Amino acid sequence: MKLSKREKYSIYAAVGFICLFIVLQLILFPLMDKRFHIQKTLQVKTKILEEMLSLKSEYDIIRKKADLLETRLAGRKKGFTLFSFLDRLAGEAGIKDRIAYMKPSTSTKTNGRYKMASVEMKLESISLEELVTYLYKTEISKNLVNIKRISIAKTGTEGESLNAILHVETFEI
Repeated sequence: MKLSKREKYSIYAAVGFICLFIVLQLILFPLMDKRFHIQKTLQVKTKILEEMLSLKSEYDIIRKKADLLETRLAGRKKGFTLFSFLDRLAGEAGIKDRIAYMKPSTSTKTNGRYKMASVEMKLESISLEELVTYLYKTEISKNLVNIKRISIAKTGTEGESLNAILHVETFEI
């Protein structure tokens, strides 16, 4: 079978094209696809790592705060109760005789190993200065006591006296 020069060149070109097609399809394109897939995976994993590092730093901050709170709770005097603490502060602020009632309660929900203790108290016929002094002493104490809710109403003819209902909370071990 004798082929002309032109036919031989056409066959060589077709064989070369087929070889090039096979090399591209079986070697080059899969390598490029794999490289693209690896780059995409690397980007996703980098974002996940950044998020994990962010969450770890947030966890570390929360853990430090929790450790500080634990230390402060452990530093309370033995036998600390919210009721007696508020009663003692009322005596220091000079408003103990104007406490209408104090209702202690302990939350049935526990926050880990701690329970939430709360006291609702009503103060009658106190001045604004006395109330502010009492609130200040309550909030700055190192016993982790906070005022969750307060309701204030004016009393008297000129409104110089106040009635206040406080809802105070703290954690108990």
